[in-house]
Amino acid sequence: MGAPTPPAVRRPGPEAAAAVRRWTPPEPFEPRDLPRNLRVLGRGPYDPAYRVAGGALWRATRTPCGPATLCLVPDAAAGQVVAEAWGPGAEWVLDGLPALLGAGDDPSAFVPRHRLVAEAHRRRPGLRLVRTGLVLESLIPSILEQKVTTDEAYRAWRLLLRRYGEPAPGPVGRLPEGMRVMPEPRTWALIPSWEWHRAGVDGKRSATVLRAVSRARRLQEAAGMDLAAAVTRLTAIPGIGPWTAAETLQRSNGAADAVTVGDLHLPGTVVYALTGERDGDDARMLELLAPYAGQRHRATRLILATGRRPPRRAPRFPRGDIARL
Repeated sequence: MGAPTPPAVRRPGPEAAAAVRRWTPPEPFEPRDLPRNLRVLGRGPYDPAYRVAGGALWRATRTPCGPATLCLVPDAAAGQVVAEAWGPGAEWVLDGLPALLGAGDDPSAFVPRHRLVAEAHRRRPGLRLVRTGLVLESLIPSILEQKVTTDEAYRAWRLLLRRYGEPAPGPVGRLPEGMRVMPEPRTWALIPSWEWHRAGVDGKRSATVLRAVSRARRLQEAAGMDLAAAVTRLTAIPGIGPWTAAETLQRSNGAADAVTVGDLHLPGTVVYALTGERDGDDARMLELLAPYAGQRHRATRLILATGRRPPRRAPRFPRGDIARL
């Protein structure tokens, strides 16, 4: 069984017709809430599957019905979001538009317990937790982010999508240049070892991706599970731990309580923001977040939105590049 042939570079024809839907988000809604809330789906400023251009937000995605491109534009006068979609998965992404924009999220269940969090909550009334309903789409880049800098992970995601992803469907002249839909599971499985190496992905992470795509259908079932069951389903795969599961389910399931543990920076940031203490660890972070049980991920999103960070006093995590080895 040979390596997959990278998809030919092609541009969709001008005849591509868009499916269109208008949706009114729950109040309060401001146009800036759209990119703020969906920013977590982008993997760096050059993500081939996520772009913000000309006042529109673009997403290239692989749905159960096939590839799709989604374009979202806020209509401030009407208090709505105008969505256009192209490709075999167009109707699927439009059906999921309310969930994507946080319709299933319930911020009324959140009660601030710290002054800083209360102020952030007041300043960000339109914060909604997104739900893509697509597990593999968030799982694979989260695996690539294990134990490396974000820049390294973003580079790997970008290179692999550019080489093995499918050109995003959509109209010539409007679709941002270079957008790609992530590969289907079979294509991921056939990427040769030297291409992983060239993208800077070590054998441990690439092996975890291969195990995940071999169980793609079982993992996708986690999108319909409660948080505990979904975490159990994901962490049953060797190489997927609590950190990766939380980072995935925050996006695929809109899981309000999927707090990230095992992160290099988050515990220190949360502890410092809430107490001024330095050198916070997971145990101290979870202690401080205990009053937000059921809403701990939302609490951390609000804390991060304040921009309050501990002063840096150590060198940055060194960036590695195994592709040069």
